[in-house]
Amino acid sequence: MDIKDIMRHLPHRYPFLLVDRVLEMELGSRISAIKNVTMNEPFFPGHFPHHPVMPGVLIIEALAQAAGILAFATAGEAVNENSVIYFVGIDNARFKRPVVPGDQLRLQASITKNMRGIWKFSAQALVDGQLASEAELMCTLRTVE
Repeated sequence: MDIKDIMRHLPHRYPFLLVDRVLEMELGSRISAIKNVTMNEPFFPGHFPHHPVMPGVLIIEALAQAAGILAFATAGEAVNENSVIYFVGIDNARFKRPVVPGDQLRLQASITKNMRGIWKFSAQALVDGQLASEAELMCTLRTVE
């Protein structure tokens, strides 16, 4: 799935769209996507100028966006200007290594539960096969006016 397809499945846009490509997706089960981390990211000048590191909250957000693509596609939901994905919870978030410019984040998420519109995912972000971050994410899809 390229960026055009991703934008059909996510309401996020620049500078907050954090998924560049979907490599694999098994509806109802799992997704594997990538985020190319470059020095041109808008957060690097402030985090940190002398030692640029991708903020952990944005790694979690990238994981949630990958999970959101899987949820929207699995539910057969069309994304429009009234579509949003809200976090419901983030559990057991851990950060194992810094993510820096030049890294490619491999975003992996698996559905562990979907009940009453709440989606729960097990998610991991890897760089060169090494675990950079992991978390259990809970999200819900909503239509707003």
